[in-house]
Amino acid sequence: MHEMALAESVVRIVEDHARKAGAARVALVRLEIGALSHVEPSALSFSFEAVSQGSMAEGAKMVIERTPGQAWCHDCMKPIEIDRLGTPCPTCGGYKVQVTGGEEMRVKDMEVD
Repeated sequence: MHEMALAESVVRIVEDHARKAGAARVALVRLEIGALSHVEPSALSFSFEAVSQGSMAEGAKMVIERTPGQAWCHDCMKPIEIDRLGTPCPTCGGYKVQVTGGEEMRVKDMEVD
């Protein structure tokens, strides 16, 4: 489960930023996760809770915001939204689509005490 490794990275990132800010603990972490990122939000939340034990992020609330998959359709020459890879263009039904966004995962912001 790669969500465990991702959760460990999130804890490391938020702890680094919290220390730099002189905070005692992390209260909330807000993530943006693209629809095409292959990250299961519930597994990530579970993993975050487990790996944050004993860290500055222990007990922090995790809020996950999903961002849509974005692509360019080479058949109708338009930007489109897709919810998974291999999906045809919702406008023309063509399959010549190139992903342009929605594969990323990032820490959007956090609240500290």
